[in-house]
Amino acid sequence: MFSEVNWPALDWEDRSWQPRIPPSLVSAAVRERHAGPYRAAVVPHIAELTPRLSGEVLALSEDASAEIARFDAELGSEVAPFASVLLRSESASSSMIENLTSGAKAIALAELGSTDKRNATEIVGNVGAMRAALALADRLDAEAILTMHAALMGAVHPGMAGTWRDEQVWIGGTSFGPHAASFVPPHQEHVPSLVDDLVCFARRTDVPLLARAAIAHAQFETIHPFPDGNGRTGRALINAMLRGHGLTKNVTVPVSAGLLTDTTSYFDALTAYRTGDPAAIVVSLAEASFEATANGRQLVRDLHAIRAGWDNAIKARRGAGAWRLADLLLRQPVVDAATVAAELGLAPQNTQRVVAALADSGVLTEFTGFRRNRMWQATEVLTALDDFAARAGRRMR
Repeated sequence: MFSEVNWPALDWEDRSWQPRIPPSLVSAAVRERHAGPYRAAVVPHIAELTPRLSGEVLALSEDASAEIARFDAELGSEVAPFASVLLRSESASSSMIENLTSGAKAIALAELGSTDKRNATEIVGNVGAMRAALALADRLDAEAILTMHAALMGAVHPGMAGTWRDEQVWIGGTSFGPHAASFVPPHQEHVPSLVDDLVCFARRTDVPLLARAAIAHAQFETIHPFPDGNGRTGRALINAMLRGHGLTKNVTVPVSAGLLTDTTSYFDALTAYRTGDPAAIVVSLAEASFEATANGRQLVRDLHAIRAGWDNAIKARRGAGAWRLADLLLRQPVVDAATVAAELGLAPQNTQRVVAALADSGVLTEFTGFRRNRMWQATEVLTALDDFAARAGRRMR
């Protein structure tokens, strides 16, 4: 039986602590601050609870849901090639919340296999997590969440990828112990049952979808079930819920790009949730959705304009491979010969001619200076993607 309630706040329990760092390596003052038990969160189960939200908050949530659905329908029917651009942009924005910043070019290079930029490699992992989330959206369960995390962390932290944490984690404070942390999630023994409870709540249909996704996200971040990658996995969970329950069907709405516009409010909303106020995170996600769709629409307008400008610049005959390469560059703005051959189904000996046609037109620029293993970039597209990220870092009007 579901019951409508004022949302429960966290409780706390004392836990004994054994330092992981040899005490001889830290000062006596540090040892003293971290002596004795610490307090870990006791997170309420929510599967059968219904949040009591004001009419104003529910109306804002429904307006945001309608805007997301419009965005998905318009972009899905008109500009399907931009779906992967929005997916990459959402993944980059989600990573930026955790200060994993990289330019569009570094991300594109990482997608081609470069490991020179660790942040870019992690952002590409976030693209994988988002794709995994969407693929599993119709059967969201604990195993699906583990799969998302494995896709996210497998390339950079394979030892922890796709497994629940088996130790206490904390946010803020020092690396020596959790005593001075700003937040200590629940003890690891509680994680599996809390995730199962969260999944049951996420599957419900009697709580409006955007409000449910916001609360599920806040509950996930409070459980903090992984040693690392919780924020990005938790934001992938939002998109999985939107897709799994039919609000989006065609594209990934870059809601993390909306959350990025005011990270202080976002983290404040998570804190409010833990004190028993779910309204703040619902409002935060609703406002982020409006910010995200406005920013996404601007990105698509910019890409449309770039592509239209190329129509006048490209001199190849209609139907030639150069035109198909132009379309490819909108979603993959850095390419090498192998990528062009594979994506366009060309014989290797024909690839250079296609690339040359766009280079001669000013669409592509070679940037390695090598005679072999050369690479080309569509500078205008990279600029549009970097502009999208820059707008996500400030309020759009």
